Amino acid sequence: MPPVVPPFLVGLIVAPLAKRLLKPLVRGVVKTSVGIVMEVKKAAHEAGENIHDLAAEVAADMVAAQVASDEHHHRAAESARPNGEKEDEAVQRAEHEARGPRIRATAGAGAGAAKTN
Repeated sequence: MPPVVPPFLVGLIVAPLAKRLLKPLVRGVVKTSVGIVMEVKKAAHEAGENIHDLAAEVAADMVAAQVASDEHHHRAAESARPNGEKEDEAVQRAEHEARGPRIRATAGAGAGAAKTN
């Protein structure tokens, strides 16, 4: 009959051996995982920068288109103005037509009613 070895003795012998073999393996897994996480963070940051750059380009294009449209409307307004009308009068007339009546609350003594311009 073979000698009986208690399980705790097997554990005492195998534990240091497993530590020597498993520690480098676990360390490699953790190191690889951290490297992958860092690469993913870097890629996400670059993607965010690219989206930000794209949004800035689109905003600049929209502003340029709006400026060009405003210049076109300004030229059309100048050519549509009556011959005898001066530029300042045309600008004032255009501003007056663009503005609607505005209501302001007055803070006068006892005057709580609204006033229109």
